[in-house]
Amino acid sequence: KILGYVPQTVYLTDDTIRNNIAFGVPQEKIDESKVINAVNLSQLEDFIKGLPFGLDTVVGERGVRISGGEKQRIGIARALYHDPQVLVLDEATASLDNNTERALMESINSLHRKITIIIIAHRLSTVKYCDKIFFLSEGKLISEGTYDELLKKCPEFRQIAFMS
Repeated sequence: KILGYVPQTVYLTDDTIRNNIAFGVPQEKIDESKVINAVNLSQLEDFIKGLPFGLDTVVGERGVRISGGEKQRIGIARALYHDPQVLVLDEATASLDNNTERALMESINSLHRKITIIIIAHRLSTVKYCDKIFFLSEGKLISEGTYDELLKKCPEFRQIAFMS
C-alpha cells in the first residue's frame, strides 16, 4: 500500500479513465478529489477536458482508443491516486514526447521531499533533478552523485549527456 509502481507498458482495462485511475477501488468508493489530484499531477487535465465524456471516456481494451503517452500518464495517475510513500517510475516517461515529459517531470518534482521517487530511465533529462543518480553500465555501478557531479567526475555520463 505504500508503493506506487509505473511500468514502461501500462495495462488498462476496457473501462473509463476514472476507473482505470482508481484501479481496484469499487466504483462507489472512488474518491473524486483524489482522481482530480492524480489527473493534475500526471498532466492529463487538458487531454480529459478535450474528451466529450471526460473522465467517463472508455479507453478500450488495453487502451486502444488512446495514445501511448496518454496510457502512460493514466498509469502514473493510477499510482498517484493511492498516495504512495514511494513511487517507482520504471521507464515510465519513455513513450512521452519531450514537452509532455518535461511538464510531467515538473509535476513529479513537485512531490520532492513529500514522497520518495525512484526513477529508472535511459533519458538523462528524466533524472536531471534527482537528488542522487546511480549511473550503471553493463549491469555495473559506474558512478553516483547529482547530475552536475556526474558531469564533472564521470566521462561516460558526460559523453551521454552531451549526445542528448
